[in-house]
Amino acid sequence: MVDLTALTPCSGLLPLRKGDVTLSELDPGRITSLMPFPGQGAALSRALEVAYGLGFPAPGQVTRAEGVACVWTGRDQAFLMGPEPDPALADHAAMTDQSDAWAVVLLAGEGAEDVLARLVPIDLRPAAFPESSAARTLCQHMTVSISRRAEGLQIMCFRSMARTLAHEIADVMASVAGRRAAG
Repeated sequence: MVDLTALTPCSGLLPLRKGDVTLSELDPGRITSLMPFPGQGAALSRALEVAYGLGFPAPGQVTRAEGVACVWTGRDQAFLMGPEPDPALADHAAMTDQSDAWAVVLLAGEGAEDVLARLVPIDLRPAAFPESSAARTLCQHMTVSISRRAEGLQIMCFRSMARTLAHEIADVMASVAGRRAAG
């Protein structure tokens, strides 16, 4: 019998460091897509508050509590990240397990925004994209979700694009580090 070993989406690709910027893989725990049933948005938010101490995020936002985050990912959709979903949420939302579908990385360090400025068509500077902000956008040709955490920028892409995401970001990290070193 074959003995299989589970690999993370970025296994063998990360972590990377170029200059002051690092790219590392995050373990988000379980990822559950939440899509409120019609007219159930407020009830879902209350159920999240009872279960985890956070509400359903407003567009472009992330809500956080100890060991759990709820990241806005599109109109009437968010990802609950961390714990197993509380069964009470099923009364108010369609839920799907997305855990194996996403690669989640953290781009951190002085110059992280400079790296993504070359790849992403939105302004990710802290003044325009403060902590707990979230956006669904493109990174080159890939659809990504980006959110700001205290530690840096969390980037999520489809698992099948993990190698491409790591490659694209690594190339730009090297370019930005080279420009900074040259003065």
